[in-house]
Amino acid sequence: MSTPVVSIAYHSGYGHTAVLAEAVRTGAVEAGAEVHLIKVDEITEEQWATLDRSDVIVFGSPTYMGTASGAFHVFAEATSKRWFGQDWKDKLAAGFTNSASKSGDKLHTLQFFQTLAAQHGMHWVNLGLLPGWNSSTASENDLNRLGFFAGATAQSNNDQGPEGVHKADIATAEHLGRRVTETAKVFARGRAAA
Repeated sequence: MSTPVVSIAYHSGYGHTAVLAEAVRTGAVEAGAEVHLIKVDEITEEQWATLDRSDVIVFGSPTYMGTASGAFHVFAEATSKRWFGQDWKDKLAAGFTNSASKSGDKLHTLQFFQTLAAQHGMHWVNLGLLPGWNSSTASENDLNRLGFFAGATAQSNNDQGPEGVHKADIATAEHLGRRVTETAKVFARGRAAA
């Protein structure tokens, strides 16, 4: 079986989301993927071609005003060229986001990513974790401490830089990277058997 190609298409306004992108990369590499980090506000034609040949595209953006950043929305609209030809149909997709608040309407950003993926005919890979930090014996250091199912989320204080991204949120993003890579391997085996 060939090595899954995972591309992480993300925007980071202040560096917090870039920390999560690196964590997704780490998890995917650990699981055996070829990984590409693509800053959507600096995307090149070569990087568009990398997205086209990827098995998995993981979308990432901070949550600003209840949705993905403006820079990510510009990228999303630019994908319409791929939509016309259904170039990304049957690829896997996943997503991650960060905001300063514990909730911060992050679910809306993940749902925006899910809708974008669905418009392209992609298959969404969820986080696959139960919520952490929701009982008296739990801890803020649990994986999925913020309790989202659709993707990886993080809460970073707005008066701290990227070094303030919570270690449990980084570990959760690493988990997402491993999960999408393992799912890509399963899909590849299924296609080969069909």
